[in-house]
Amino acid sequence: MISSVLVKRVLGGVCQASLRPAVGVTVKRGYRGDAPSPHLIEIPLPPWEEKKGEPIDIKRRRLLYESRKRGMLENCILLSLFAKQYLNTMNEAQLRQYDQLINEPSNDWDIYYWATETQPTPEVYQSEVMDLLKEFTKNRNQEQRLDAPSLEYLDQEKS
Repeated sequence: MISSVLVKRVLGGVCQASLRPAVGVTVKRGYRGDAPSPHLIEIPLPPWEEKKGEPIDIKRRRLLYESRKRGMLENCILLSLFAKQYLNTMNEAQLRQYDQLINEPSNDWDIYYWATETQPTPEVYQSEVMDLLKEFTKNRNQEQRLDAPSLEYLDQEKS
């Protein structure tokens, strides 16, 4: 008879092995760095490309939408409030920096960690816009930030 201890060890080993990624899996990050853990597998995204010739008003609208529709709620709230405050005052160079910042990294957690200064910002993303975002994230006025802003303010700006 097989002892229950032996059965638990064999089944435990089989279950643990099934949770490990396949050998030879290459992990590629959007921000040109190494993955923090070899167990993370990310679906590769097409490389970010600047939309050349895009009218500035269309770019602002697209960036507003992309700021609101993130992969995680924390960034949706943070970036949509940031966009509401700063997007209309950004010049073309700042809009390009913001576009690259929110669209090139493949992991939204990276953006969140850089904005909250939990992890250092890679040199390629360290910019005037990132400094604005880091300062905005500190919430020095202690505003209540529980949800993305409604879009009603866009109608008020047209008036």
